[in-house]
Formats: sequence, C-alpha cells, structure tokens
Amino acid sequence: MIDRVSKSRLKGYRFPRSVISYAVWAYYRFAMSLRDVEDLLAERGILVSHETIRSWVRKFGPQISALVRQSRTSPSDKWHLDEVVIMIGGKKHWLWRAVDSNGEILDILVQSRRNARAAKRFISKLIVRWGKPRVIITDQLRSYGAALRKLALNVDHRAHKGLNNRIEGSHRPTRKREKIQGRFKSARQAQLFLQAHDETYNLFRLRRHKLTAATYRQTRSAALDHWNDCANRLVA
Repeated sequence: MIDRVSKSRLKGYRFPRSVISYAVWAYYRFAMSLRDVEDLLAERGILVSHETIRSWVRKFGPQISALVRQSRTSPSDKWHLDEVVIMIGGKKHWLWRAVDSNGEILDILVQSRRNARAAKRFISKLIVRWGKPRVIITDQLRSYGAALRKLALNVDHRAHKGLNNRIEGSHRPTRKREKIQGRFKSARQAQLFLQAHDETYNLFRLRRHKLTAATYRQTRSAALDHWNDCANRLVA
C-alpha cells in the first residue's frame, strides 16, 4: 500500500505522504495502538515515534475521512438510531449513532445529554446531510418521539427495542477502540476520532460472507484505491 501512494513530501514533514497515509490507515483500519503502528513501520525500516504518528492521525485522519465521506452514495430510506454511554474524564457522555438498513454508518455525535434537545440536534444533523428518510427506527427512549414532533417530520417512527438490533452491533468496534485507547480524553477528541474511524469502517466493511472470493478481492482493491486517492489529495 505504501508504494501505491505518491512519495512526494508534504510541506513541513520529513516523511512522504505514502508513509503518513499508511500509518493513518493502519491505525483506523485495525484495532491497533499508536505503539503498534510504530512497531509495524519499524519492521519496514521506517523509524518514527508514536507521538509523531499521533500528530499524523490528528491532522490527516479527519482530512481523509472527509474526502471519503464526500464520495459516498445516498443511504437507504430506513434509518436506525441509538445512543450509548461513553465515559470521558470520569463523566458520562452519550454517543449518538445512526445507520441505514444496510448497516452503513450515517453519522455520529458525542453529546453530554440524553434528552429531547440532544435527540433533535442529532436528527437535524442527519437531515441536513442526507435528507429526510422514510422510516426511523429507535429504541423506546421518549426523547426521539419528542424530537421528531418538534421537527415536524412526517416519517414512520417505529420505537421498539427488538427492531433495532442492526445498530446494536455497530457499537462493538467503538467499544474495542475505547478499551485500547484507555477511554477517550475529551468530547472533541472522541468526536474527531470516531468520525474518521467510522468512515474507514464503512469503506472497508466488505461483508465477506456475502461475496465470492474474486468479488471480495476486487471490492477490497477498489476500497484501497479509493483510500490511496484520498491520501494523494492531502494538504499540510
């Protein structure tokens, strides 16, 4: 993958963009710590500290994820919404997440509240980005219904815990990364990291069990090419 990205250097950076993009990709794509990525690069003869990799992830991760997000097609018209608690600085925060009926993550929002105002803010963000869906499926949290009434959305709202299993599984990668990182340090850091992490997850979520070997390899190659194309458009 390193050889498929431009070896030109970004202004002010000692390493070429091919190395930077590979480090960012490895960190978001796999359940690896910064020190794991450092060791991975060291095996390839690239000596760089984990703190440098941290700075690459913070600066270029959001850039690549934004470019990936721009090229996404419209989701299905059935959305699943859910919220899960995450601890930040010893305080409860809520990670709001939405996926469509195909399991594609639509967006996330880290908030300190779990009420109608927070639900309205999250749904409004989704509508601005993707338009109005046909169906919204949630658990039985009443804040969703209140938010939809305030927004005056004419959508089919189905509030039932048993219908929302599709989104429950989408929290698992987040929990795994949260454990590796020793929890998130701030709401902003969690928001920036999870946005980039989820866009990477969408791009490389190939659903191998539904594809033939040849189709899987072709799809994986296309995903890698798309990541590399985004990496070639990075700016310092």
